[in-house]
Amino acid sequence: MRGKNNLAAFFSPSSIALVGASVSPGKISGVILESLMNSFSGALYPVNPRYGEVMGLKCYPSIEAIGSPIDLAVYALGAEAIPGAVLEAGRNVKGAIVVSGGFAETGPKGAEIEKALKEAARAAGVRVIGPNCMGIYDTVSGLDTFFIPKERVRRPESGGLSIISQSGSFAVTAMDELATDGIGVARVVSYGNKSDVDEADCLDFLADDPETKAIAIYIESIQDGRRFVEAASRCSARKPVMAVKVGKGASGISAARSHTGAIAGRYEIYKAAFRKAGIIELDGYEDFLVACKALGLTTGGAGKRIMIITDGGGMGVNIADACEEMGLSVPALPEEVSDELRSLFPEYFTIGNPLDLTGSATDESFALALSKTMSGDFYDMVIVAALWGPPALTDNLPGMLAQKPGFTEKPIIACTPGGAYSRERIRLFHEAGLPAFSTPEAAVRAAAVLSKAGVRR
Repeated sequence: MRGKNNLAAFFSPSSIALVGASVSPGKISGVILESLMNSFSGALYPVNPRYGEVMGLKCYPSIEAIGSPIDLAVYALGAEAIPGAVLEAGRNVKGAIVVSGGFAETGPKGAEIEKALKEAARAAGVRVIGPNCMGIYDTVSGLDTFFIPKERVRRPESGGLSIISQSGSFAVTAMDELATDGIGVARVVSYGNKSDVDEADCLDFLADDPETKAIAIYIESIQDGRRFVEAASRCSARKPVMAVKVGKGASGISAARSHTGAIAGRYEIYKAAFRKAGIIELDGYEDFLVACKALGLTTGGAGKRIMIITDGGGMGVNIADACEEMGLSVPALPEEVSDELRSLFPEYFTIGNPLDLTGSATDESFALALSKTMSGDFYDMVIVAALWGPPALTDNLPGMLAQKPGFTEKPIIACTPGGAYSRERIRLFHEAGLPAFSTPEAAVRAAAVLSKAGVRR
């Protein structure tokens, strides 16, 4: 059943059946159906023998009654009913997403039901994502089986980042934050208990996916380590792959088992596997989100040499310290660059690395500093720490920096610490295509991720 070439039903379906469709918009199946009606352009078939119509669509008593093959069936039924429903659908269905819980994560009885689901899917020749999952949010095909209303969790627009996550809540929270910051995604997969399709299957598919430019993974456990390393190695040779592993200690392992029925295993083994596969390891949710924002907006810079440009001297020193702590370097300005900057800028600007434009900074001085320091081969990336106090700074600054006037395609990372006014400017940087962060530490972590990603290219 496995293989990279038989997941097309999940990522490019032309027809979807929602099994367990309900007339109640507040139920899980109602949320899914409403989302699909608003985003999916293919054929959509509600299935439930209790209704003749659901939300204005004809409702069928069974998948077989639809009378034509179905690419993807989404199951929102009680756990005990699902193995029989999958077997009954048989070869009328290519792929199935089981969003329902009540399987191995609940204990021995649920594990038996999950075993029956595996056997039914194998007998029917159907690939399965789940159970106990959110399923797929896909900006390419318009598929959205995430059963949380959009007014509670925003959906990102289209972008080049794909996320695969054993945890639905982890994926949903990241999606909401990325959407709020204006950062897009290509595909998000929540695979839950992974009775069939797992992270290796997804990596195999995404390695060849032209819509996916970078991949972030949340992992609780891996069953087939060799296969995972093979898939991840092939994928990371083509595009950056990042991963956060949870369930490192005894408490986390226990929590993972009760969440998705996972046996988390020894962390040292995962660490070695990530290193062998060329995966960038992340440390927790905040690191995961920083990495998603960084690689969701820019590609990796193959190096560790960081230029810092700021209008606040103390902030520049803080960033320089953080760079050294995270294994990055902050080389001094070359003499010829220093001489040129001194001839262009007022004498009260601090010429060095960090380069401090002081409270007299303007949009133009930031752009000029950027072009003069990054035009040669002295630095691999630049962190621009813009404190918005100087009155001459305007909302044109992000767009001006994003133009990278005539010198480089090296990554630019913005840092805009402060309160509400400063945080509103973060979105302006994102709209201009530059990753931006509200703390120096987050900006430096982003630089570290881009550095590691650049090494893999």
